[in-house]
Amino acid sequence: MSKREQSQACLNYAECSHNSTKLNFDMNNLTDKLQDFLDTPREERDWSEGAILLLQLTNNTIMYRNLSINPKGKAEFIEGKLRAFLKARREVEAHDEVNIMQEQVDAIVASRTEFSNKDTNPATDFKAGKRADHDSLPEDIQALYVENLDITHRMRELHLRLRLLSDSTKQVPASERKPLLDEFINLDKKLHANWDTYDHYVTKAESAANTETKESEEEQTKVSEISPSATDQLAEQSKDASSSKLKSKPKKSSKA
Repeated sequence: MSKREQSQACLNYAECSHNSTKLNFDMNNLTDKLQDFLDTPREERDWSEGAILLLQLTNNTIMYRNLSINPKGKAEFIEGKLRAFLKARREVEAHDEVNIMQEQVDAIVASRTEFSNKDTNPATDFKAGKRADHDSLPEDIQALYVENLDITHRMRELHLRLRLLSDSTKQVPASERKPLLDEFINLDKKLHANWDTYDHYVTKAESAANTETKESEEEQTKVSEISPSATDQLAEQSKDASSSKLKSKPKKSSKA
């Protein structure tokens, strides 16, 4: 289909809206279509396609008819409208993304006691999580424990800021909430990774003790496989004794 024929087809709203194959236009990827068009260097843009995009967005056939007469001459108008639509669609996408992130943060907060009560002292929970051999651990492992205390303090600060934004009577844009939510979620991941390394670190003494225990168990297993058990020995002795008695028992002589 030529550009002229395509333009004529777009004058029919039903055809333009519901027959996307004729216009090579996928409504599900509208945002990407807008972005691709606006990312194209201005001198390389097909303004007829820009006018079609605008028709798809507004369903305004009268406006499209006027633009299609000389789309290049209306380039400023077309670009301005498309940029406004793209910004609005990106804001909707960001809002949806922020809602998903907020659900993640809410789940993290619900699972952690230090966020449920503003009077809770995070240091109390940290004392309970401190290893008995903490002072004998390498410095880099000890540092993870200290870092996690700082991370928890920062997460509490972020949580309070997010609560203030949620309680605000003003509508807070997604762009303002997203960085806070993103930082909170990433800090939680870092916190768990640090705890996992700290809790499961094996000292040289523990490693040597585990190796010695393992070797001892393996040695006992080998001995038990080679040496018969006491029960087996008794059974064998009993069997040998019975066999010996049978051999030594005199045979009865037959009568003539």
